[in-house]
Amino acid sequence: MANSNIYSSNNAAQPYVLESSTLMESISASVAPPQTMNHSEINFVQHFRNAAPYINAFRHQTFVIYFSGDVLAESEFPSLVHDITLLNSLGVKLVLVHGARNQIEEKITEKNIQSRFEQGLRVSDNKVMQIVKEVSGCIRINIEALFSTSLKYTPMAGSQINIISGNYVIARPKGIIDGVDYLHTGDIRKIDTDAIQHSLDAGNVILLSPIGYSSTGEIFNINGEDVATLSAIELKADKLIFIDDTQGIFDHKNQLLHEITTHELDDIVEDIRKQADNKQDDINRHYQRISYANKKGVKKVHLIDRKIDGSLLLELFTKKGIGTLISNDHLEDIRAAKIDDVNGIIELIKPLENSGLLVKRSRERLEAEIKNFYVIEHDKQIIGCGALYLFDNKTQAEIACMAIAHEYRSQGRGEKLFNHLCNKAKEKKLKQLFILTTQATHWFIDHGFSKQSLEALPDEKQALYNFQRNSAVFVKDL
Repeated sequence: MANSNIYSSNNAAQPYVLESSTLMESISASVAPPQTMNHSEINFVQHFRNAAPYINAFRHQTFVIYFSGDVLAESEFPSLVHDITLLNSLGVKLVLVHGARNQIEEKITEKNIQSRFEQGLRVSDNKVMQIVKEVSGCIRINIEALFSTSLKYTPMAGSQINIISGNYVIARPKGIIDGVDYLHTGDIRKIDTDAIQHSLDAGNVILLSPIGYSSTGEIFNINGEDVATLSAIELKADKLIFIDDTQGIFDHKNQLLHEITTHELDDIVEDIRKQADNKQDDINRHYQRISYANKKGVKKVHLIDRKIDGSLLLELFTKKGIGTLISNDHLEDIRAAKIDDVNGIIELIKPLENSGLLVKRSRERLEAEIKNFYVIEHDKQIIGCGALYLFDNKTQAEIACMAIAHEYRSQGRGEKLFNHLCNKAKEKKLKQLFILTTQATHWFIDHGFSKQSLEALPDEKQALYNFQRNSAVFVKDL
């Protein structure tokens, strides 16, 4: 939205004139001509700058990352290891939890061993438990090997990553439930968070298997997703991340939900329960697990598709992400701007200023006028802004400098911000709102504005009107 306030800048300084052509030739020979970046290089710079706030925010945070057995079997798993080591190098404390269900199932089938599931859990007799130990041990060794040897010919070459495994999960037998003896299938009694935290503080990566140990030396088969969930809760992790076949959570129109709240997830759980679809029982248990983690203090839970190379980095270091993020509260808020928001506002409106859609504002002007601004803050990033300027007649106000970040447009945020500004104007007992714009005239007409002459503006605004821009005047009665 354009603003008619006049923007002035100092004339560019005149260049010095060099009288000696010999000196000019000498300088030309010693200074390389300026190089221009190609499209991919420009994209890289922009992506890296966009990722910078996340890099800073994630340092010293604790992430618990679960990946299913299917992920381990994929040829892209070494790439995931590289991405995990990158997080470690950025100062993120990492606890990795691996699954093993499919590998266990393959081994059981290969050896023709009978096995059954009850309530989504495998009943683990002696033969099954032997397979569980063999498979989990093999997986652990292979993961440790990847962290130890695969870095040589990767972008993380030269990095030294220590990955630590141990008897961090204390378990007890699940026992007999509804007449079913689960034998060596267990429940988590405790996570040794003190030992894990000590290793994390030393810069090590922790690797947990879906196995628990009792104080009497027994070994139990445990659900890996439960290990990840309880570990995240007891470690007070900042993020719990599930990487598996799940692309994320979808709405009733089969559209991926990039962000939902715990309350919204609970509604989905209830809808699935009412459908009484046994095929969805595992999914529902998984959603209940996520909801439980949120309610117990894990701020953010992510669901990421294992089949997309780089999905972990895309989810963490891009604004929109690639999977579904579940949090206890809405990550987005409209609030009055603060002086600390000036940098975010400048970055947001700069492309629109360069294109001529917004009148240019200097940093000094934004700082002086920050009390007039409101921002949409999304996960601590400024993704929208708008200003409400009051005038001496105390009956009119101007809505100006409205902008929404490109990747968040066409999702109703402009509408919400506009309504917020209207409500603020009503709270101040104003009678009219006006805007000056060279674009989007139909949008304002649809929202109750009508085109008016310049005389409809307050006197002080008329005096500042920029006839060169020839902005249209639109007015709305409140």
